[in-house]
Amino acid sequence: MIWIPPGTFVMGSDQHYPEEAPAHTVELAGFWIDRGPVTNAQFLKFVKASGYRTVAERPADAALYPDACAEQLQPASIVFVAPTEPVDLRDHRRWWQYIRGADWRHPEGPGSSIKGREQHPVVHIAWEDAAAYADWAGKSLPSEAEWERAAWGGREGCAYAWGDVLHPGGVPVANTFQGQFPHHNNRLDGFERTSPVGAFPPNGFGLVDMIGNVWEWTDSWYAPHVPTAVPNGIEPAGCCRASNDLADQRARLLSIDPTSQHGNLPRKVVKGGSFLCAPSYCRRYRPAARMAQGIDTSTCHMGFRCIVRAGSPQS
Repeated sequence: MIWIPPGTFVMGSDQHYPEEAPAHTVELAGFWIDRGPVTNAQFLKFVKASGYRTVAERPADAALYPDACAEQLQPASIVFVAPTEPVDLRDHRRWWQYIRGADWRHPEGPGSSIKGREQHPVVHIAWEDAAAYADWAGKSLPSEAEWERAAWGGREGCAYAWGDVLHPGGVPVANTFQGQFPHHNNRLDGFERTSPVGAFPPNGFGLVDMIGNVWEWTDSWYAPHVPTAVPNGIEPAGCCRASNDLADQRARLLSIDPTSQHGNLPRKVVKGGSFLCAPSYCRRYRPAARMAQGIDTSTCHMGFRCIVRAGSPQS
């Protein structure tokens, strides 16, 4: 793990996606954070020690999905399957498939495996899975603010974690999508999907893969950076960790957006972008970028890393 010293930084951005605004100053205590995302080898050690089964490896709860048929409740996860030709980018169903038998051991579904990918980030991880690993390891998941401070690597005011040019000198410095999304990845960075942890240069704090490779879960319920007026004076937790159970329950409820693709499920903030972020579709390969993800969701580009906060028993 790497120590991130206490201090202030400017969180968010006024120059990119609207959910990142407004840019605002945040002060944080110091904390330790994993140098890279949790790997398949590390997650395997956890599973062997605990007997844990991920969300994708269990049948879905019929009570949570009353409109689903029996087939849809079988263990499954979401996998990127590249179309053979250009498609309407407004319809994500053209490249995402819910595949029975896809899970962290089988990233592309039945017949695939993690053999040879032991040092790649573990994927098909739902929020519950990441939290279970963190608890087993005596660690925690980072808040959105903690994650973003770490991702900047000590610098600010740039478009990207490394500067203002996506590919400095024409060379990719993170695992993202190059080419025509979603049907043609020219693999300028050398990878079609995930890459081994540490395949690209570290940031100023010495952390690797904060940007690209896999999205990473945080422990923050999704809410606007600036709270909006809500009944009874309740305010969203935004980027901050809940101070008590009641505040956490309120923030959880406020993270739900029935009009979103996640329906009535609570959503957490995920950060960093992935190997599927492309200039033509998703420019979220930046520290300030954020996305809301339903806590039941696991995909082939969703992983995590852990932290230990200063003053905790583990530090």
